[in-house]
Amino acid sequence: MDIYVVGVGMTPFGKFREKTIKDMTSEAVTAALADAGLASKDIEGAFFSNAVQGHMEGQHMIRGEIALRSMGIQGIPVVNVENACASASTGFKLAVDFLKAGNGDICLAVGTEKMFSDDRKRMFAAFDSGWDVAAGDEVAEQLMRLGDGIQEPEGSKSANPYSVFMDVYAGFARLHMKTFGTKMEHFAAVSSKNHGHSVHNPLAQYRNPMSLEEVMNAPPITYPLTLPMCAPISDGSAAAILCTAEGLKRYGLDENRAIKVKAAVLRSGTDHPAQDYQKHITHLAAKQAYELAGIGPQDISLAEVHDATAVGEVIQSENLGLFNFGDGGPAALRGDTTIGGKVPINTSGGLESKGHPVGATGIGQIFELVTQLRNEAGARQVEGATNAIAENGGGLHGIEEAAACITILGR
Repeated sequence: MDIYVVGVGMTPFGKFREKTIKDMTSEAVTAALADAGLASKDIEGAFFSNAVQGHMEGQHMIRGEIALRSMGIQGIPVVNVENACASASTGFKLAVDFLKAGNGDICLAVGTEKMFSDDRKRMFAAFDSGWDVAAGDEVAEQLMRLGDGIQEPEGSKSANPYSVFMDVYAGFARLHMKTFGTKMEHFAAVSSKNHGHSVHNPLAQYRNPMSLEEVMNAPPITYPLTLPMCAPISDGSAAAILCTAEGLKRYGLDENRAIKVKAAVLRSGTDHPAQDYQKHITHLAAKQAYELAGIGPQDISLAEVHDATAVGEVIQSENLGLFNFGDGGPAALRGDTTIGGKVPINTSGGLESKGHPVGATGIGQIFELVTQLRNEAGARQVEGATNAIAENGGGLHGIEEAAACITILGR
């Protein structure tokens, strides 16, 4: 059964003290419905994604029912989805499955997160359950040890509080440096490129270009990461309306703007050596997605990948088969991943610059890909885009993400 994205909506990503979860959910869903030419009464099922509202506000249960009822969506199945940073893409995949199972013709997938707080300790603690809390210190130490052998230069660690996940990403970065000879400037090239892309995204949290030198010389977080290489704390919401082929006809929707879901894959991690990149969760999920879509990496026009740090983009561009293992960093430095290059990546600005409200991030990626495939991205448009891929990872278990979602969309 063919499934299509017929509407997308997204709030700006940023820090919004005055906006509630309900406010942002309503804004994104209303925009998606208007984009599709549908009304809330047409929705036959909804998947609401959120990761930290329980920690931040104490709303541990029925988050979706509460957020959606406030805007008049009620009486339908509402499923709450939590899968760490992969929550929204997981909800999107479940919406695809809902329609393929014959439960209806119109389904909503929405992710909303309110993360920013003046209580910085509480804010950063929101990430503490992204791994096995029963062995948190042990897990953190194991992951950070991946980078043993790469010397951390003096003065390259921030004295200010930051998420422990940045130390973990630094461990991944140093392992990549040891294994493939990747340099700090390669990661800086990714960050500079993404900040340049976000200049043309009116919904991005940051819209200031940064040169490679500015990224390299920015305040350090933990080697080899500097501040612009790391995703900020963000609030925001993103929504997608999915539809069956029968629904397209029944509701008289614009088939020219309907984007086909060619593959939606969700996978959990496995036990394997950290250096065995061929068995990485994302690489295996991507191979599965390409097979379902009937295409290969060579057919991809652009990608949105999970760059919670610039390191993530390098690793994931290789896992998706867009570049050979070890060539993701040099490719970024060559300009291959810039708009106009071989395979533009994170045309939205990525998590580093667009923002990273974790429960909304995956559908934020879908928003960008749909916009590109419709040829509606303006100054950041990838010319002739026909197939696009999104990679969204969540949590950590063992030596990789606990969950990974791969979505392939096409004309």
